[in-house]
Amino acid sequence: MHKHLFLAAAFALLALVSCRKEDKTDPTDFDYTSASDNARAEDAFTDMLRSVDDAAEANGLRDANDACDPIVTFDTVAVPHTMTIDFGSVNCTAANGRTRRGVINVTFTGRYRDAGTVITITPQNYYVNDNRVEGTKTVTNMGLDNDGHPYFSVNVNGTLTAGDGSWTATHQAQRTRTWTEGSGTANLLDDVYLITGSGTGVNRNGVAYTTTITQALRVALGCPWITAGTVEITPQDRPTRTINYGSGSCDGTFSVTVNGSTFTVTIG
Repeated sequence: MHKHLFLAAAFALLALVSCRKEDKTDPTDFDYTSASDNARAEDAFTDMLRSVDDAAEANGLRDANDACDPIVTFDTVAVPHTMTIDFGSVNCTAANGRTRRGVINVTFTGRYRDAGTVITITPQNYYVNDNRVEGTKTVTNMGLDNDGHPYFSVNVNGTLTAGDGSWTATHQAQRTRTWTEGSGTANLLDDVYLITGSGTGVNRNGVAYTTTITQALRVALGCPWITAGTVEITPQDRPTRTINYGSGSCDGTFSVTVNGSTFTVTIG
């Protein structure tokens, strides 16, 4: 009797160990580095375009209420025209809480609102929240869509590097940026854009990934962060991760879901 009980227990233990081995999940399947790095790069390049929008609409005039308002210079004689946005060499803290330093160089062939205008944005020793932003962002005004909204083709080819140089992530994106609200007013704070498209990148650990926006990202110029939308991130040889920016709250957080587990990330 005792022998049978011992054998039964032994077989049960072997079955349990075998089951555990079969069910063992590679811990890297829960890693959300690609999702986090892509979101931070997306945020940095979106913020850079927002700074250009602000400078252009303000005609280069400084805002005494914003300690991080840059010095802006224009050259409308040169073709294409140029604009330089200089935040200085020491971090300043913007009204939205972001720190910035460095220069954004801009070339533009016409007014932002004019169909056919091409704007090319190139950072120079430029940092957001102590992360160095490098590369180019090109924005082309495509005119009006079928709903009468101005829309833009946006291409990004850049990198984001930690201030201490400990990591670098690459970011490429092809986007359509549709101006859904506020295009009829001069007030920037009521402007809202919906972003669609796809892209690729390599995270800080050298893992390549692809991205697809599955629900349009909502960018409201009155908020420093993306406030809604979803993106699918698929690292090479790994399951897809889903970024969810929420439903409109301006809080700088997003969730990442992978293999049924959800993590919350705060952009910083």
